[in-house]
Amino acid sequence: MTSRRSAELDEAYGQVGQYYTQKLRRHGPSPLGVDWSCFPTQALRFRKLLTLCDFENPFSLNDLGCGYGALLDYLALYHSQTQVDYLGIDLSPAMVRSARKRWAGETIRFHQGKECPRLADYGIASGIFNVMLDQPIPVWEQLIETTLVHLRTSSRKGFAVNFVHLPSSGQRARTGLYCTSPERWGQFCEKHLGSRVRVIDDYGMNEFTLLVEPRSP
Repeated sequence: MTSRRSAELDEAYGQVGQYYTQKLRRHGPSPLGVDWSCFPTQALRFRKLLTLCDFENPFSLNDLGCGYGALLDYLALYHSQTQVDYLGIDLSPAMVRSARKRWAGETIRFHQGKECPRLADYGIASGIFNVMLDQPIPVWEQLIETTLVHLRTSSRKGFAVNFVHLPSSGQRARTGLYCTSPERWGQFCEKHLGSRVRVIDDYGMNEFTLLVEPRSP
């Protein structure tokens, strides 16, 4: 990666972090505070992403783009019987502070940054590729590639991410929203990350989830 592209990525990370900091200030620790519309759709996304995980046994989980820690509420509600070693990671210092405040007194860790600082069984990233703001598509897709490579190397058993579908014929995407196809990033993960990919796109929203696991030796 050239120094120029590295600087462009740093600018993109900074812009996105500031965007979500402003959302949090406006709406507080809520779905709107992380640019989701409501609790039910947020929970549905979590359910699809967590299809990857084996809840019959304890596991460790990196939540990249954790926001205020909403996934922890979901885990407590639906999977309290499973011991999950959770680590939340977010670009926005304000998000991390909010998450730590919400979960004060719990043995739950949060980290501010763009990468997971540890190896875990699973990694998930919900919605982190959707809001590209005014970034050029080549820069944004380089950011996605970099993040997917990192998720592959920091996840022993696999990772899950989601994207917004391309608009239907005759429709236009919202300005600043990154839209793509399952094939674009599914093929990237298969070819460049040595992974097998399952696509979930049957849950009634204009988006899809990729479940990415290492190929069996």
